[in-house]
Amino acid sequence: MIKNDYYKMYAQQIEKIRSVIGKPLTLTEKILYAHLYDRQDLKAYARGEDYANFRPDRVAMQDATAQMALLQFMISGKKESAVPASVHCDHLIQAWLGADEDLQTATVTNREVYDFLKSACDKYGLVFWKPGAGIIHQTVLENYAFPGGMMIGTDSHTPNAGGLAMLAIGVGGADAVDVMTGMEWELKMPRITGVKLTGKLSGWASPKDVILKLAGLLTVKGGTNAVIEYFGEGARHISATGKATICNMGAEVGATSSIFPYDDEMKLYLQATGRSHLAEQADAVKDDLKADSEVTANPANYYDRLLEINLSELEPYVNGPFTPDAATPISRLSGKVKKMGYPDKVEVSLIGSCTNSSYEDLDRVASLANQVREKDLPIRAQLIVNPGSRMIEQTETVKILKNSGAIVMANACGPCIGQWKRVTADPARPNTIVNSFNRNFARRADGNPNTHSFVASPEITMALAIAGSLSFNPLKDKLQNRKGAWVSLDPPSGNKLPPGGFPDVEKGFILPTGKTGQVTVAPDSQRLQLLQPFPAWNGKDFTDMPLLIKVKGKCTTDHISMAGEWLRFRGHLENISGNLLMGAVNAFNDKTNLVLNRGNHTCDTVSAVAGYYKSKAIPSIIVAEDNYGEGSSREHAAMEPRFLNVKAILAKSFARIHETNLKKQGMLAVTFCNPEDYDRIREDDTVSITGLTVFAPQKPLSVTLTHADGTTDSFEVNHTFNSVQIGWFKAGSALNANN
Repeated sequence: MIKNDYYKMYAQQIEKIRSVIGKPLTLTEKILYAHLYDRQDLKAYARGEDYANFRPDRVAMQDATAQMALLQFMISGKKESAVPASVHCDHLIQAWLGADEDLQTATVTNREVYDFLKSACDKYGLVFWKPGAGIIHQTVLENYAFPGGMMIGTDSHTPNAGGLAMLAIGVGGADAVDVMTGMEWELKMPRITGVKLTGKLSGWASPKDVILKLAGLLTVKGGTNAVIEYFGEGARHISATGKATICNMGAEVGATSSIFPYDDEMKLYLQATGRSHLAEQADAVKDDLKADSEVTANPANYYDRLLEINLSELEPYVNGPFTPDAATPISRLSGKVKKMGYPDKVEVSLIGSCTNSSYEDLDRVASLANQVREKDLPIRAQLIVNPGSRMIEQTETVKILKNSGAIVMANACGPCIGQWKRVTADPARPNTIVNSFNRNFARRADGNPNTHSFVASPEITMALAIAGSLSFNPLKDKLQNRKGAWVSLDPPSGNKLPPGGFPDVEKGFILPTGKTGQVTVAPDSQRLQLLQPFPAWNGKDFTDMPLLIKVKGKCTTDHISMAGEWLRFRGHLENISGNLLMGAVNAFNDKTNLVLNRGNHTCDTVSAVAGYYKSKAIPSIIVAEDNYGEGSSREHAAMEPRFLNVKAILAKSFARIHETNLKKQGMLAVTFCNPEDYDRIREDDTVSITGLTVFAPQKPLSVTLTHADGTTDSFEVNHTFNSVQIGWFKAGSALNANN
């Protein structure tokens, strides 16, 4: 809960901020400046350049990332979290047979991890949300998010809370530890992209289509180091959960966060979820929970980038395969399917995940399920549904979907993060699935690199399940029913909130008592491992490092540290390091998980070769292309190379969260001044990085390549380290520097 005087103090702060900054403010600026760690630091920060320190209101963690975060918190020496925090068990539940069976299995197989998380929460003052209680971002929206607040979460889709005008930012576990220990949380002051929404959604168009279209406009890195702030008359007609969907998937364009201004839709949602008192308080300061009128009247003068989307003209989009920014309007999809040779048969449609599992989402899907019955249509694809929370699971809407033949899985992430035990005769064959998730990277849902995964709204996902064809356009095409008649699907309809209110259910959380004693980890555990601080920098340049891998093409955190079966090792750094970069493509052989070992002149897995070098006390280096570390907030992708003695990552560019995670773990993250220098690097090179003895902000470092034939190449590389972050590097990690 927030403090009783939160909004009174918030209004006073905004008045002071406006006078000091001396110009009209965007909503993003209001919330950021109101949450500066030290109010004496109030000044006009340069967007995209200056770093600032913040004091978020709360922290949220899901079970897969919470393990490493709490293991780090345990060595901080603190007795309790300095801010309200919660842990949500939604990632480790495998989707297979259905909610009841899968939840029972998860409770047994993950008991050691759940017991650790529960006892750590009790000891350090965190709220523990049990398995089956709901998906983290839906649960946060229903219980914790509030207008004008600021939170961080150890999941890249934390910005979901922007649907309630909260500035919510995805981070790594080390950042969460900073906030829970009461320290400053550092962030580069983001640029602000304004998106003006006009018109009103109708027919088959949904809130999901706003962000699917935007992903095509911005690409997967177009929002990097920026907050996307929506405004305009069109925004007022979108439900709070619809807004949350749009904010959630802003992570797919690299945005720091996304946010909508407070409005009546948010007020209705707060009232429906038992927080009328918050709605009343927010109403009293509603003018400060949106951009100033001068900003919305002349947005080009106040936003770093401005886009406009007319909701009345928006058509449904289907994005993919293999990347969430491959945006295609549904009117052009059949042509793309034929041109690219994608498998046209839709085998599975998956509805839910943290992005689209609200009541409104499922109620609109249920209206299509009712049409299936009324029009005597078969559903030609397998249909799987993951509700967002217990409150949603118990509604009549979910019962309608279950009666239509859908498999209702647990209130968990399931296939969205690779926790799907998909049963198929040939697990490697080319096939097509459609989902209402946020990501569709290769291998992500079912581990099959040949699964063509497409992202769409829940409504379109359901329509394609009914048709069983990716080429079907429900806006104009007809389907043949069981009697041989050709019928059309009517546009979906549904309520934004349950007409009779949400069911009164036991939510599934445990409040801390502080009675837990020592939180123990068995020395021989294969799931959990106590952490040891990483060694400090030795004061010398990095010289003669063998190249571990030169990565070709897209390299997300899924490629660096796969989920799926590896989720069970998220609390065991040594074990999970066995998956290091196993999904990345080696530029020299176009294969995955097969690289040259310079020491014995053989080829082996990436982790094995890194382990070999580590055993010989030889540091190594990773080279990559653009937007390295795109995707999840998964700090394991930074901790694994650190654990295996990789000293540096040299890339054309980094995704925001991953670059910060690398810095927090004492890794050197540098970028090519000239991206073409990537081509100079050979498989059998040794690499030296010099200039570290005079490491300073905005001062390039030098790279020297020594080729096997004795020749050398040299070039400069850039970095974004500030003086504080250089201190992390020298100490060996941010945690070391702060203890």
